[in-house]
Amino acid sequence: MSDNLLLNIQNGRADVTLNRPEIHNAFDEALIADLTSLLTRLGKDDAVRAVVLSGSGKSFSAGGDLNWMKRFANYSFEQNVEDAKALALVMQTLDELPKPTIARVQGAAYGGGVGLVACCDIAVALPSASFCLSEVKLGIIPAVISPYVVAAMGQRAARRYFLTAERFDGVEAHRLGLVHELADNEAQLDKKVDELVAALAANGPRAIESSKDLIRAVAQRPITQDVRLDTARRIAERRASAEGKEGVAAFLEKRKPTWL
Repeated sequence: MSDNLLLNIQNGRADVTLNRPEIHNAFDEALIADLTSLLTRLGKDDAVRAVVLSGSGKSFSAGGDLNWMKRFANYSFEQNVEDAKALALVMQTLDELPKPTIARVQGAAYGGGVGLVACCDIAVALPSASFCLSEVKLGIIPAVISPYVVAAMGQRAARRYFLTAERFDGVEAHRLGLVHELADNEAQLDKKVDELVAALAANGPRAIESSKDLIRAVAQRPITQDVRLDTARRIAERRASAEGKEGVAAFLEKRKPTWL
């Protein structure tokens, strides 16, 4: 892993920082590969209870690196497909990470940077943070990130911001649902992130993983008999699990569960 990506793990919290402040934490194929590899490793690490994704300097992430854009402008169609698949993989890896994820957004999040925010389970931002789905200004589209961004901010908002490439601030991002909470300043932003990490750490790690999988299984689906049976099976599995038994026992015995 290069210096373009920083990792700090303490007390079950993994801070992953995009570290290219001189170019607003824009990413290229190398950073995409490194981030995919790191997230995959963190997802398998039982010592990690939560992942916080942030950007160093003034910006969260400006999306694609200009030099990367120059390279893919000369790619063949097949090369562009393979290149885009790598970006799709990092978004999928972040979205489906077994560990809960928090985006800490202190500044600009453009293009793929918005995708990273949308792929995190929770997003906290400053009101002054700036968001933009800028792809159409370049004659391209936010295709790879679109499933996650539409899920986060809704189809109606996407029909505006995908097409206009307007910038919008943290207040608007919060109103749209892309961001869950706003903080007045960076100190408050860190405090809110700390509070969220503490809240996540209080819960069963396997239950969190199963809850994330549950959301994917039921979202945008009609409530059919198959869905009802699937949810019954899922809760039965959790009740019968060691973690489920420990959690219920701890509650009834008025003590802390062992995962604390």
